Amino acid sequence: MKGILIILDGIGDLPHSLLKGKTPLEAAEIPNIDFFAARGKMGYMYPVKPTFIPESDEAILSIFGNDLLSSTRGQLEARGIDELKLTRGDLALRANFATIDSLEKGNIIDRRAGRTLTTEEAELLARSVNKIKMPFEFVLKPTVQHRAVLVFRGGFSDNFAGNDATYSQGRPNEVNKVTPCKSFDDDENTRYTVNVLNEFLEKAHKVLDMHPVNQDRKERGLLPANYLLVRGPGIEPPKLKQYRKWLSIAYMPLEKGFSKLSGMKVFSFDYPRLKGLDCYANLYEGLKKACKFARRVIRWNHRNFDYAYIHLKETDVPGHDNKPIEKKSMIEYIDKTLFKFLRRFCPPRGIRVIVTGDHSTPCKLKRHSADPVPVLFYDGSELKAKHFCEKEARKGTLGRILGKDLLCKAGFVR
Repeated sequence: MKGILIILDGIGDLPHSLLKGKTPLEAAEIPNIDFFAARGKMGYMYPVKPTFIPESDEAILSIFGNDLLSSTRGQLEARGIDELKLTRGDLALRANFATIDSLEKGNIIDRRAGRTLTTEEAELLARSVNKIKMPFEFVLKPTVQHRAVLVFRGGFSDNFAGNDATYSQGRPNEVNKVTPCKSFDDDENTRYTVNVLNEFLEKAHKVLDMHPVNQDRKERGLLPANYLLVRGPGIEPPKLKQYRKWLSIAYMPLEKGFSKLSGMKVFSFDYPRLKGLDCYANLYEGLKKACKFARRVIRWNHRNFDYAYIHLKETDVPGHDNKPIEKKSMIEYIDKTLFKFLRRFCPPRGIRVIVTGDHSTPCKLKRHSADPVPVLFYDGSELKAKHFCEKEARKGTLGRILGKDLLCKAGFVR
């Protein structure tokens, strides 16, 4: 193996008062990551371009040299679910189980149903939604926690905006109102698609709002998962650059789907089911499993592939929840598990290492931002004490990098 790319999701941040004016990376004790920093170069990266606020799919597409128009979030996530088989024309969307007050008022109370929706609850809700009568086949498939994928079978259009207006390409939005899906053209098929999707979402709300699962949740003082927010519509199989000498360690549908479509050999595992109300206990369980799994995959497969792509999702969530201490704790856990192993494993074998993020998710903003992410490229070229964080990365010899140039600059692709 020649190199390993590690993406820590949402790792970039801003100074926070709970960390005495430091970012989670600045405050974290990460001796193993710093070992690599001291023996390599640092810089800062705009995953797509300056001022652009990327979503995870846009950032990953860019980092691996793809045009943003080459794929959609819905297609990537749907193709990351092994049980879902798509044919050309199937409409795929990323979905969230969310909480609204009512369709009449249209206020979004929580985009993730309080992060307390258990796996069993999501499965029961989806089972009932999948019984809705529509003039075509469809499937709602829950994935991890509040996340799901919605697929309409048949010849639909994807030239429309979903009802999840909080996310819009390159622009921050603080949208707290339900917004119906809207077409981008006057094509008959697009109008039909938007009409049946809006009709479906209304029917789904009625089913979800009266569902015994949500009645029970309300009785226990929990937010009901009574609405579906959808985004990233796609009907075309993504055409991505191929990385056939790469292995991918991914366990979320987005990264799994992207890796499959990029020609990588995907190594994955079933994410732990959320059984109680503590989503962070579930996240730590998932992170522990991911780090252990990554160590095992690298150890047993490093001779069979040129490069590895490891994506750790959990560090993004505390940014959305304004939990800088949790984010710092996750970073430290990754350092003392995965990076402790890589510190012993990579240098003797001459394996280069890139550490970065797909985007910044500052805790105090509770959303993605246009701030650059730090980049570390270990190649044994330097020996100078450094701490891997946003501030030090700004001073690094790599300077400013655009996402599309990262792998070339590091020599991972030519």
